This record gives sequence, C-alpha cells and structure tokens, in this order.
Amino acid sequence: MIIGLSEKFDSRILAELCFGKTNSDIEIGEISIDSREIGEKTLFVAVKGENTDGHKYIDSAVKNGAVCIMCEKIPDGFTGNYILVEDTIKAISDIATSCREKYDPFTVGVTGSVGKTTTKEFISYVLAEKFPTHKSGGNFNTVYGISLTLAALSKLHKAVVAEMGMSALGEISQLTNIAHPNVAVITNIGTAHLEALGSRENIAKAKLEIIEGLKPDGVWVYNGDEPLLWDKRDEFPNNLSFAIKNEEADIFAKNIRISENKTVFCMRYGNEEITDIEIPTIGQHNVYNAMAAFAVGRTAGLSDDEIRRGLMNYRPSGMRQKIYDVNSYTIIEDCYNASPESMKASLSVLAELGKGRRTVAVLGEMRELGNTSDELHKSVGRYAAELKIDRLYTYGESAIKIAVGALEEGLDESAIIGYNKITEPEGLAEILKNELKSGDIVLFKASRAIALEKVIEYLVK
Repeated sequence: MIIGLSEKFDSRILAELCFGKTNSDIEIGEISIDSREIGEKTLFVAVKGENTDGHKYIDSAVKNGAVCIMCEKIPDGFTGNYILVEDTIKAISDIATSCREKYDPFTVGVTGSVGKTTTKEFISYVLAEKFPTHKSGGNFNTVYGISLTLAALSKLHKAVVAEMGMSALGEISQLTNIAHPNVAVITNIGTAHLEALGSRENIAKAKLEIIEGLKPDGVWVYNGDEPLLWDKRDEFPNNLSFAIKNEEADIFAKNIRISENKTVFCMRYGNEEITDIEIPTIGQHNVYNAMAAFAVGRTAGLSDDEIRRGLMNYRPSGMRQKIYDVNSYTIIEDCYNASPESMKASLSVLAELGKGRRTVAVLGEMRELGNTSDELHKSVGRYAAELKIDRLYTYGESAIKIAVGALEEGLDESAIIGYNKITEPEGLAEILKNELKSGDIVLFKASRAIALEKVIEYLVK
C-alpha cells in the first residue's frame, strides 16, 4: 500500500506532525507500508499488523530504494534516515488528521456490508461536478488506508470520499474519528462478517459507529429499507434515508427500468418529484447506491443537473460488474467480492439482462459467514432457482451448498454442476468451454479469496 503526497513534505515536518524524532530533513514524496512498493522519495512505515511486523522488512525497503523509514525501534546498525515514533499506526493517523484539519475538505465517509465501494465511486463522480475531489482507492478502507488517503490531500482538494471497512467492533469508530466526515453513509446491513460479529445486530452496531466522528452539523445518510438502521433514526435526527420499499423514507425510488446498459428511475425527494434519473450500470442495488450519492450531492450544495451528470459519468472500478461480449456470449464479471446480498443482486441482474437468452451463473464460495455459512449459501441457490436461471455452476467446497439450495427450490439436477477444485481453475474453464452456447449470458461471482477471475482468464484464451 503506497500513496503519493500532493504537498511537499520532508522528514522533519512529518516528524513534527506525528510527534516523532528524526535524524534528517530529506524530502518525502510518497508513503508506503509495503517494502515491495517503493517509489522515488518514499518513506517506508514499519507497521505492526496481525500477521507480521513491518520492522522485519526495513532492510528490504531500504534496498528497494526507501529514502527514510518510520519505526518504533531503530534496527541495530542502521545508519539511514529515520523518523522514530512510539506507535507507527498512530503516527500515520496523526499525519492524516493534520492534513485534514489544514485543508478542511467536504468529507464523506462510506460504510456498509454491500455496495460501499460502488457508492463511494458514485459519490466521487457526483462531487467532482463541483469540487476537485479526492477519494480512497482500491482496498484503502483500513486505518492505514484512510490515513494515507488523507495524507495525500492538498490545498486543491475541496472534497474527499473515504470508504470505511471493518471486521470487528471499534474499527469504524477509529476510522471516522480520523476522517471527521461532514456526511456519513451506511449502504446497508448484510451478513458479511457474521463469523466475527455473530449477528446482524452486532454488524449494525459496528457500522453505526461511523456516526461518532461526524462534524457537529454532519448528516447521516442511510438505507431506509433496513429496519436495523430505520429504527435508529430518532437517535440521530440529522439524517436522510433512501429506500425502494419504505415509502416513509426521505428519498423514495420508483418506476425503475433496466435496459441493456443502463438503469432509469424516478424519485421522490422530500416533497419533490424527480423524473428519469439515469445511471450507466445495471440493477436495483445500484439504484440504492445512486440515491445515496444524490443525497450527498444535495447536502454538498450541488444542483440536480450537476448530480445527474455525475451519476452518468460513473464507471465501475476493479472487477465489479463488468459486462462484455467474448466468444459469442456475454460475460458479467463481478469477482471483487461476494455476500449473500450481493450474490442475489447480481443474479437479479443476470435474470433481467438474460430475458430471451440462456442464463448461466458461475458462483463461488462466500467467506466469513461463520456457522450460518451453509444456510446462507443455500439461500443463494434457492434464489437462483426462483429466478429460473438456466444453468448453475458452483466453484469450491462451500459453494456446493448453493447447488443444494437450488435443488431444494426445484432447479433440475441436470442444470447444475459442482466443481470443488479452486486450485485448478482451468478445469472449470474447460467444462464451460464445452458447454456454453452462442448467445448465453454468464455471471461470474465469488468472494475475492476464491480468485474466480482466473476461470475467466482460462475461458477466454
């Protein structure tokens, strides 16, 4: 994880910002916490994580070109440039806090079980219509990621959008108090992290920590179709809710229409009626994401025309819902991550786009579901059967429960193939090559750890 600094810093200034000591005043252009990711003028920060200690990689970072290190203990015999601090994680967050306070951009924090990255992207495109906007990239949704994102701010940035992830209670609390957002967005409460947190109620409690860091006049934007959030609305009155089912929500979407490459919907915003909002992506779940971005845009003072343009400029990032044609069939590639909720959303997209065509779902394991894993995998299979998906391929041992659920719901056994060998993606690719037909539309969806995209790579060779 590496990020370039927008403003000019040297080791002396950085040491002052994080209450450390330094033996140099060398210019710093980048900060990295990965000894393998070293660019020009890079400060390597030796972070202690759950599985390793960055102090072990100081020599490697220096050999790769790091001009300075930040550490809690200077290695024996080290003669290079250093910044010595008590706690490297706190030091990075101190630098981030200083930059955020100095430039004071309009700040948006985004969390949720599903859709937070897409919502972050929608919000970023919307705010960019009026403000030079900075956003967290890739997997920059941890303490390190949020801190590095804020450390890269400059006087040119007037807005910043930060994604906030978590795997335990207390983590989002730490993140939101670093970012101190003007708007806190919660996309939904799902079942990801059930293994660690035990219940959806605990997941909601963890996500709601984002409100703790809001500025005094800050606004909480949330999914009004989620009872675990809706029931908290009186505890933080300065809020905006968005929904597709709950007509009491502040923002209510209706008349949703999906075509081959876009979704169009109308919306009631308070007492206003807003018609024919377009987004260049598919699915009802993306309407939720767009409504959250609309709420943020209004809160930031953008006009409806500016917000509409921003939503239309959206482009998916990473491996999220890329739709393309190859070898006479259509692929929906959505391999970045998966939960029961996002699986079902993607299956809905497959069914909608696949009207009049043969629909094929290639679904891999979902991780971090704890002792509910079997039942949640089955629920995805039942949903696939309800949608009358034509062919179902499961990938990985846990994913066989998806097949079980589909069978229970009535999908014919001849339409299901289970493939367990995730270390041999070429095997499933070969099966698909032999069975896919011209005109098929094929969804690929699994947790990131499964690397389902490797099957696609072999398939299209």
